[in-house]
Amino acid sequence: MTSKNWMNKRGFSIRGRLRKMMKCICSGEQLRVDEIIPSSESLATRDYSASGYSSRAGDNERKPDTSNIEEAESSLRESGFLNYEEARALLGRLEYQKGNIEAALHVFEGIDIAAVTPKMKLSIARRCELHRRRSQSEAIPPMSMHAVSLLIEAIFLKAKSLQALGRFGEAAQSCKVILDTVESALPEGLPENFAADCKLLETLNKAVELLPELWKLAGSPQEAILSYRQALLHNWNLDMETATKIEKEFAIFLLYSGSDASPPNLRSQMEGSFVPRNNIEEAILLLMILLRKFVLKRIAWDPSIIDHLSFALSVSGELRTLAHQVELLLPGIMERKERFSTLALCYHGEGEDMVALNLLRNLLNNRDNPDCTLELLLASKICGENVDCTDEGTDYAHKALSKLQGRCKQMASVANCLLGVSLSAKSRSSPSDYDRILRQYEALEALETAERTMIDRDPNVLFHLSLENAEQRKLDAALHYARQLLKIEAGSSVKGWILLARILSAQKQFEDAECVINAAMDQTGKWDQGELLRTKAKLQIAQGRLKNAIETYTHLLAVLQVRNKNFRVGKQLLKGKPSQKVGNGNMA
Repeated sequence: MTSKNWMNKRGFSIRGRLRKMMKCICSGEQLRVDEIIPSSESLATRDYSASGYSSRAGDNERKPDTSNIEEAESSLRESGFLNYEEARALLGRLEYQKGNIEAALHVFEGIDIAAVTPKMKLSIARRCELHRRRSQSEAIPPMSMHAVSLLIEAIFLKAKSLQALGRFGEAAQSCKVILDTVESALPEGLPENFAADCKLLETLNKAVELLPELWKLAGSPQEAILSYRQALLHNWNLDMETATKIEKEFAIFLLYSGSDASPPNLRSQMEGSFVPRNNIEEAILLLMILLRKFVLKRIAWDPSIIDHLSFALSVSGELRTLAHQVELLLPGIMERKERFSTLALCYHGEGEDMVALNLLRNLLNNRDNPDCTLELLLASKICGENVDCTDEGTDYAHKALSKLQGRCKQMASVANCLLGVSLSAKSRSSPSDYDRILRQYEALEALETAERTMIDRDPNVLFHLSLENAEQRKLDAALHYARQLLKIEAGSSVKGWILLARILSAQKQFEDAECVINAAMDQTGKWDQGELLRTKAKLQIAQGRLKNAIETYTHLLAVLQVRNKNFRVGKQLLKGKPSQKVGNGNMA
């Protein structure tokens, strides 16, 4: 009974001294050392009150925040006194909570972080060692966990204050101290029950999430990437929401920041495990992890994940992988129209046009999808490239034009171009000359309409317009559009050079055509010269220069041999990939 009364008196004594201390801190008065703190250190508040950053006059009458008193009470119970740094941490938190950012920063800067960091490291390490052994040890931590939590929060609030003042680099350095301190104290990661009885874990989660943002604001993308990796590779006991947010933001930063990240340096990894080699691969890995979390029902569905994954896999040429990921999603996650459109684009990009066309047919035959203009254009494009589907391609182009009346002129121009391509392909298989001439006339008229209505000069429209004129032996018009095409593309397309050379050849201008091919070879890479060399050899044969043609064919064979040798391994890998077919059963 006596001990219980003593503890109650002890508690009231501590609380009374705390309230008196906080009142003195807020008023700027100096405390007597022998009254509150049994140590040689003072609370060091005199420099703050004399600096001009003190609180407004009305704030002196405010009562201190209860949470600050409880935090200080916990520290006093554990250690028996409140030292210089802890007092400044409490005072700085008060000023930060009141919105006095500069005053709070002034108080936080009085904390000697370099001096307290080794103590915090040792305290955290020993505390976790005690938890693991579940027994008391002679090695008592130099600081209580409440004191560690208080100081780490002070460093975090200092970083937030610097951020509010626009000093992002300093804020990042301050925030980095927190993560480096805890990581060096616990290199294997935080245990599950770490700091469950104080705010330390909450502050750590906030610091882990804040640090990459500060580096981005400071204009240091490489540091931001390193801090993202530090957040994800070290065990910080992050909650699922915070970890998901960091993974998504890191993937977005890797995809769109424009900074080249070096491969991550993993401390330990399983043999044969995947290590990303560049930004795209690392972003894809993160987005696949997020998609996996959703499949396992650990996170809610976020449509932007599949959007970013579509971009990443598309630019890396992994369209089949993207199609597979979309197929794995349960029906209802993506809208039916978006699902079919994405799959059709993937299979079209992989060269499986009939699979893509069947998907589009299933979508377009459904009356519940009234606005499918883009899908109609894609279906018309695929049909125009297939001789057996030209009638269907013409129908799709007409439907698209009817939906685009009075709307986007550029899309209407594309629809007319696709209509012209389908009609041109249809004319080649016409049973009668009358039907063939009629289809050629309609094709040329559609292509000329596309050329007139396009807002921006479209190289594809000019190419097909030149090609159609050339096939109808209107060589002057074909030459005009071919030169326009070459000017717009600035010589970047091989097919533009070859088209111009063939038109000149049709006009019996063989030397000019060969000069065009030579100019094209000077502006293209070695691997793209196969068709150019073949055209050049044919031109030399037409001029009777057989020896030159043999030399050109020899050069062509050498290029093909080197290319086949270099890409043989890649072809074997492609052949070894398992084929993934789209089943109609899971596309409902």
